[in-house]
Order: sequence, then structure tokens, then C-alpha cells
Amino acid sequence: MATLSDILTGKKVLEKTNSKHNGEIAVIYDFAFGTYIKVGGLTQSGKLIKEIWATTIKKSKINNFSFKSGLLLGLGGGSVVHVWKRFWPEMEIVGVDIDAKMVEMGEKYMKLNTKEMEVIISDAFDAIVNLKLQCRVFDLIGVDLYFGDCYPDKFDNEEFPKLLKSLLVENGVVVFNRLYYGDKRPSSAKFGRILESVFNKVDVVYPEANVMFVCSN
Repeated sequence: MATLSDILTGKKVLEKTNSKHNGEIAVIYDFAFGTYIKVGGLTQSGKLIKEIWATTIKKSKINNFSFKSGLLLGLGGGSVVHVWKRFWPEMEIVGVDIDAKMVEMGEKYMKLNTKEMEVIISDAFDAIVNLKLQCRVFDLIGVDLYFGDCYPDKFDNEEFPKLLKSLLVENGVVVFNRLYYGDKRPSSAKFGRILESVFNKVDVVYPEANVMFVCSN
């Protein structure tokens, strides 16, 4: 039954589904944020995610770069793809996600067009190892690898950014999205110090409750 708050905000659950990777996935619509996807109480796709990435791109001034190829780790419902295409319409994008159900919800509700990009359903670490073996390189790599509000331990180390660095063109950029509130702050700050030991330049942007690390050499 809808609550008074739901009625006033126009909030409506469009679909709920489950996956073995993310658990319950809810697609929600409301007047303020439009359609978005929530997992574990956290918004994964939609207006808020677009604003976080658009703010980061503008503040770090990488919107002035001419990126032609992009690798997105954590494709989800595809909101980041829409932002990238707004700034770099000709960009060829490879999107990686372990959860086919999230991508399916993106296609169904978030206008994600997987026919216009290369989609890899795989663990991100396995995917980047295979891309390295194929000698693939990218202008821009985006990292948005959360299950709800949990960032996997396997990506929280020096090996991971070093591997991503090997997939960059000479003047390429990697952008890491990390949560930055409450007990998330210490681990995200620690990860930032790891990035500073791997890359020559790390710009930091603080949109919403996140911290975005924009890394280059």
C-alpha cells in the first residue's frame, strides 16, 4: 500500500527483481528524480548518478579532452554511458558488469542501448585481464564497482589501479567513484593514497556523498 509520502512525491515501484550478485533490485519512479535503480538502499542508476559524473567531468575539466574510447567497469543501468555520450558523442564504449540482470533493467527502464556499445558480462578483474591480453587500450576508464554500498575488497589494492594503468593510452584518464560518508571515508581516503603512489596526478572531486579520483600521468 502506498504511503502518504509516496503519493505526495509520486513515488512508484515499477519493478522488483532479484539477482545472485546484487540481491533485490528495485526500479523506482518519482517526481524529483525520475526513474532510477536502487540496490541495497543505494541509488545505482538514474539522475543522481548522472549528476555525480557530470559534475566530476566538468570540475576536473576532462570535458576538454578528446576521448574516443572508453571502458566502464560497473555498467549497471547505463547512466554513466549517457553522460559520457553527452560529452563525447563519438566515443566507442565497452561496458563491463558482472550482473546481467542490472543491464537488463537498464535496457528496459533506463534507455540503455546495448546495441550501440560492446557489453561484457563478467567479473571486472577477469574482464580487464582479458582486455590486456588482447592489447586493448582506452582513452578513459571509469570505475563504479559497488554492490549496494559495498566496494569489493579485491579492487581495493595497488594491483588493481596498476592493471588499469596498463590499459590506458599515453594521455589517458581513469576515474574512480567511491562513497565518502560515515565509515566509508577512511577506506576511500586510504585508496586515494594508493592511487597517488600509482599515478603521477590525482585530482579529487567531491560530488554529493562521493569522492571521485581522476587519475592520469
